[in-house]
Amino acid sequence: MGKATGFLEYTRETPARRPVIERVNDWFEVYQDFEEDKLKKQAARCMDCGVPFCHTGCPVNNLIPDWNDMVFRGRWREAARTLHATNNFPEFTGRICPAPCEAACVLGINDKPVSIKVVEQNIIDHAFLKGWVEPEPPPVRTGKRVAIVGSGPAGLAAAQQLNRAGHRVTVLERQDRLGGLLRYGIPDFKLEKPVVERRLEQLAAEGIEFRTNCHAGIDIKGDELMKEYDAVLLGLGAEHPRDVPLPGRELKGIHYAMDYLTQQNKRCAGDRITASDEITATGKRVVIIGGGDTGADCLGTAHRQKALSVHQLQIHAMPPEDRHHTTPWPLWPLQLRVEAAHEEGGAREWSVLTTHFSGDEAGNVRRLHCVRVGPKPAMERVPDSEFYLDADLVLIAIGFSGPARSPLMEQIPMQLDARGNVHTDASFMTSVPGVFSAGDARRGQSLVVWAIAEGRKAAHHIDKFLMGSSQLPV
Repeated sequence: MGKATGFLEYTRETPARRPVIERVNDWFEVYQDFEEDKLKKQAARCMDCGVPFCHTGCPVNNLIPDWNDMVFRGRWREAARTLHATNNFPEFTGRICPAPCEAACVLGINDKPVSIKVVEQNIIDHAFLKGWVEPEPPPVRTGKRVAIVGSGPAGLAAAQQLNRAGHRVTVLERQDRLGGLLRYGIPDFKLEKPVVERRLEQLAAEGIEFRTNCHAGIDIKGDELMKEYDAVLLGLGAEHPRDVPLPGRELKGIHYAMDYLTQQNKRCAGDRITASDEITATGKRVVIIGGGDTGADCLGTAHRQKALSVHQLQIHAMPPEDRHHTTPWPLWPLQLRVEAAHEEGGAREWSVLTTHFSGDEAGNVRRLHCVRVGPKPAMERVPDSEFYLDADLVLIAIGFSGPARSPLMEQIPMQLDARGNVHTDASFMTSVPGVFSAGDARRGQSLVVWAIAEGRKAAHHIDKFLMGSSQLPV
């Protein structure tokens, strides 16, 4: 371990966020740089536990104590190599992962956990700065061809693993740019897109073929995919949004959160949105239905678009500020989380159920009607607690219910599970031989770190399917 008494000498510290007045006027990442001396102290807090429970919290099984020790000792290149041994894209997880590893940190039993996520991000950013992240094309090719549908984190992780195993990999992306949710779901103030671009450049240099504006099922049919490629991986994501089928839902001005976020990401990329299709919060009274990460992304976006007011509604009761007794260490804790967007303004409303919408004569939404509800599990309506909020824009951010129903899923009639996700066996293969699935399409809406983990595991099983055995990690 880096320093035997480090966890006793140093307190937890994370990078400061840029001043609110500054960051709400741009689309750059909200966190300031973290000095190397401070970073080494945070790495020194790692206890090198006999049983490092951070491993159990991390879906990609990052070797956290190892690279913490290396950072403390200034062995940055070794730290980057160790980090890449388990995680293809630590620059993504280091920015947008909620860090379940920290929730499982042994130090967190009676103190604040190690700042694992900060150390992770700085290792990989340091490696890119020094030019250590270089293309690693395979020395030989197997002659096998694999098609990957979707260029999100699951698809990209699988693509890199399979390509390095020597297979010819083609990634098909229906959007005009690569990255999936990383590109068009995560706002720039959480993940600037040059961070995605630099990794895509490495993958392309390693020999992966990318095809954008290629909608599998339309531009290339399912039977063509299965005929032209030796294996197919579906990394479609979970893009089918949950709706609120309430009276007034048909009113103009009520949109899914992802449609709203995607438009802004396209604006940041330099695209022009036609006025008839534009969804913007500028000068409007905004209400966000949903209190999760996507809702917070909408909140931060609305602030930067200069909304007149913003309310974020959550049907559940407000959680405690500290870990709730029902989620003891090392479980993911039930507790209040304050994102950067919440610091920037807006009102958070808890225990609120939307009952219906009302609008004006032109068919535009003007009010959102609500009622207070009690705690779980009953969540009964509180008598005489009805109220309404004026609204010109309503954003629905209550999650997703599996992959979008596309022509491809009809052309390759694979089995779905009870939740509408693609059903696979333990080897990530669907009910159609040679067709695999990974990430949100298989497990449902989840974290970027789970998508990367699933992409890596799927790659192992695809390699084994093609070659009879695999040296890729599971």
